[in-house]
Amino acid sequence: MSAVASPTLSRVASLADPELVRRAIRGRDDGFEELVRRYQRPIVSYVYRMTGDYEAALDLTQDVFIKVYGSLARYRSEYKFSTWIYRIAHNTAIDHLRRQTTREQELSARTPDGETYERPVASDAPTPEQLSERAERRAEIEDVVQQLPPSYRELIVLRHAHDLSYDEIAEVTGLPLGTVKNRIFRAREAMRQPLRDRGIDRV
Repeated sequence: MSAVASPTLSRVASLADPELVRRAIRGRDDGFEELVRRYQRPIVSYVYRMTGDYEAALDLTQDVFIKVYGSLARYRSEYKFSTWIYRIAHNTAIDHLRRQTTREQELSARTPDGETYERPVASDAPTPEQLSERAERRAEIEDVVQQLPPSYRELIVLRHAHDLSYDEIAEVTGLPLGTVKNRIFRAREAMRQPLRDRGIDRV
């Protein structure tokens, strides 16, 4: 059985994203399965870096692919599929962060003298990628990135972790191209000294 299936799987794996979308729309499960195989890990990584919560990133990535599956008929092949799916992931993560912010506000409390405090949250769980030989250095960089304002952090992740162009980042985030370039520049400047303080001169 596997000998018969292998050539088909190999052929599907060689198809371009738009053709896989067309197969999925026609009801061919292998088309959508291949899209999931290609993009699952990058999307998990992207969402994790936005949220700082690996377990949440896994759940949100599942939500992303549910949304993708339900929206395939609206995908336009003149646009890169990767940009389209990152846009969906971006919106999903932003919605999660907004809900989380609301929840944190609800969890805040006041001391008898009127000061506001919030319940402490658990530290981030490590990702499987951090268990490589360069985990320590990568964790240092990750920590610096996580300290950036969210509006800077996401752009740095899209640019350097996912190799998106400035134009693609503008399309994913809905920001003007000039704003994207300016924020990435400012983010790099903000990271420079914290990285040097950790003994990292080049990323």
